[in-house]
Amino acid sequence: MTTKIKVDHVSKIFGPKPKTVIPMIEDGMSKDEILEKTGHTVGVYDASFDIQEGEIFVIMGLSGSGKSTLIRCFNLLNKPTTGAIYVDDENIVEYNTQALKQFRQNKIAMVFQHFGLFSHRTVLGNVEYGLEIRGVPKEEREKIARENLEVVGLKGWEDKYPDELSGGMQQRVGLARALANDPDILLMDEPFSALDPLIRREMQLELLDIQERLKKTIVFITHDINEAFKIGDRVAVMKDGKVVQVGTPEEILEKPANDYISEFIKDIDRSKVLQAESIMIKPNALVSLKDGLKVAVKEMEENGLSSVFVVDRQRHLQGIVTIDDAINGIKQKKTIQDVIKPDVSVADRSEYIQDLIPKALESRFPIAVVNDDNRLEGIILRVHVLSSLAAEDTD
Repeated sequence: MTTKIKVDHVSKIFGPKPKTVIPMIEDGMSKDEILEKTGHTVGVYDASFDIQEGEIFVIMGLSGSGKSTLIRCFNLLNKPTTGAIYVDDENIVEYNTQALKQFRQNKIAMVFQHFGLFSHRTVLGNVEYGLEIRGVPKEEREKIARENLEVVGLKGWEDKYPDELSGGMQQRVGLARALANDPDILLMDEPFSALDPLIRREMQLELLDIQERLKKTIVFITHDINEAFKIGDRVAVMKDGKVVQVGTPEEILEKPANDYISEFIKDIDRSKVLQAESIMIKPNALVSLKDGLKVAVKEMEENGLSSVFVVDRQRHLQGIVTIDDAINGIKQKKTIQDVIKPDVSVADRSEYIQDLIPKALESRFPIAVVNDDNRLEGIILRVHVLSSLAAEDTD
């Protein structure tokens, strides 16, 4: 993957002489002690990590952890006290006024927590605002605005005003406005926290759907660990201005960096975080459509199985054969085609365990993990699903 953003030892201190505070932090003085002694506020200290192109990178932490301070460094609403931020290998901290203006207009956009819509403008007028500022001709900017309203599911609402929309719809307008400039990078500062839980879940899914189509680089801020783990490809956890751990949700769950992280994740619902690929096993025992039933029986005997999946030459899933059907079929001189059961429970590798539970409970056979072309990639036994839940209960 290509690194889109590189954060290199970034600190942000608020106060009249911010650089004088750095040695105090290095000596181990706490954030509260520094504030009391100097009047300076430590927003972020010595943050370093990379963000890959096309990923959703979540920065999370409790109130006062520095997450919102840090995200505002990415568009220089907060200029770092020390350190560098590289976007496409250019240190944006060194940009002059003109370069920064171009960067903000063309490469990066922000979606705010409280929508930030203009009440006197229609939905269409709000979405095209950034394009209007850039001098894009009216006909072209309206076309772009309409296209992005359709992307976020608001086609037909162009002539409404913000106060005629629900909170979730207003946030969709804010998202469409950010997307209208076609930025490489989308900054989202707790964009769903003002929404009620049901609409919030809908917007999380909507964001994932949009990202699947547009492949933007998204930096997302939240204080909600369930939200962070649901939408983040990787997550950075912050505490007192410092980045404590960076990793995939699964890495953080399985190997928390310290007691703070362990405490932070103890209430996470693993079934909503872990995906099929984390519990599937390699399908070592398979038979092909061209094989006979005796081959199928031998494969099951050698692997201690009571059933075996059937694939074609390209490993596309065809169905499953049980030991009973295979033995009876041999006696009756039948083929695999005659006894194959085509109705198999399937999942894709990104499916969450919570969605696999009904399949595991209802099916007599393992769950087949397939890709978009129906090629078999792995299998999941019922015990894999249930044991992953048991692991959660013992934490």
